[in-house]
Amino acid sequence: MGVFTAGISNGEFGFPPETLIEVKRGKGAKLWDSGGQEYLDYSIGWGSCLVGHAREEVVEAVQKQAELGSNFAYLNNHALQLAEEIQSIAPAIDRLRFCASGTEATMYCQRLARAFTGKKKILKFEGAYHGANEAGVTSLFPRQNLAFPTPELTSAGTPMAQENLLIAPYNDLETTKEILIGNINEIAGVLMEPLQRCTPPVPGFLEGIRALCDTYGIPLIFDEVVTGFRLAYGGAQEKYGVIPDLVAYGKALGGGYPIGAFGGRADIMDHVNEHYIGQDNYVWMASTLGGNPISTTAANAALSVYRLPGTYEKLFETGEYLRTNLRCILSDLNEPAQVIGDGPLAQIVFTDQDVFNYRSSALGDKKKGRAMMLGLFKRGVFLNPMGTKLYLSIAHDKNICDAFLARFEDCLRKDVL
Repeated sequence: MGVFTAGISNGEFGFPPETLIEVKRGKGAKLWDSGGQEYLDYSIGWGSCLVGHAREEVVEAVQKQAELGSNFAYLNNHALQLAEEIQSIAPAIDRLRFCASGTEATMYCQRLARAFTGKKKILKFEGAYHGANEAGVTSLFPRQNLAFPTPELTSAGTPMAQENLLIAPYNDLETTKEILIGNINEIAGVLMEPLQRCTPPVPGFLEGIRALCDTYGIPLIFDEVVTGFRLAYGGAQEKYGVIPDLVAYGKALGGGYPIGAFGGRADIMDHVNEHYIGQDNYVWMASTLGGNPISTTAANAALSVYRLPGTYEKLFETGEYLRTNLRCILSDLNEPAQVIGDGPLAQIVFTDQDVFNYRSSALGDKKKGRAMMLGLFKRGVFLNPMGTKLYLSIAHDKNICDAFLARFEDCLRKDVL
């Protein structure tokens, strides 16, 4: 592994140097490192491998396409097929463009909203992650509890965020309305995760945001990078019945391969039409790997798996099984904690208070959370040590969950409590 071992990271995974591993292969819901150690995978490629690792349909499709070329930087039959399928299931999308990541997709949605309205400020919700663009990493893990709508920089090198963003509390419709009305002449769009991290929307919240955007003529942007194809085949739009004006996709769409996509209303998407280059309202959009035939053929194969009968029933059943049994273990050990999430997502927050937005989740005991994650990793569970999400895949089943739960209980008894 060389002399740079202690510095290796793909971002956010802050493991202590002595615990560093080199992942060699993955299959289904498991990983193996270069030393042969097996891990139950509850990161699953940060949620990108919803089909599981090395799913046969995806592997076969990619191998076949690889012999024909990997990237043409132009339209191809796989991209067109994928675009038509997404458009058929996403009522928000009149027109669609591909890029290489969810970070790009949410960035382009913001840019389009600004071009369409002629305004510059984006309203986002505190604690939401929208990729590595400026909006995505601002007020992501704030510590100062600034008065809304003041943004707090989470990342250095993002000075424009302070003048271009407004921050609202998730699941608080009244405060959000006050911010919108107070800044109505500056707001270009509302950007949100319909299910924020693992926190579900309270009844009426998404509908209320949609109504406010309609009333004041503000584009509503759904970041479905996580929820797309995970909460339902039609994503959060199908799950919650609320339709945005723009939507961004990534992660599970690619079946483990890098991809991003964004689309929405025709009158907004028109701003990326290359025939308008040189005009003031043209939105520059280009992506070297956007719509490449490897990623789009992988995505088409992944979507064929998602369409199999019973896929989402199993995902939700497995997710509920895991969350229910996590709660039982915590209760048996008299440990106050909240287990939140929906579908194949779960998060444990060590607090006795309800979790409904970022500030309520931030009350959780972070030292216990960190100890739990590192303790699980030592017991052969691969996950994100920051503790924001446990991701399940189609390859996870009750047996895999039972193995995780046994290690979780042992970890709590010996490393956490």
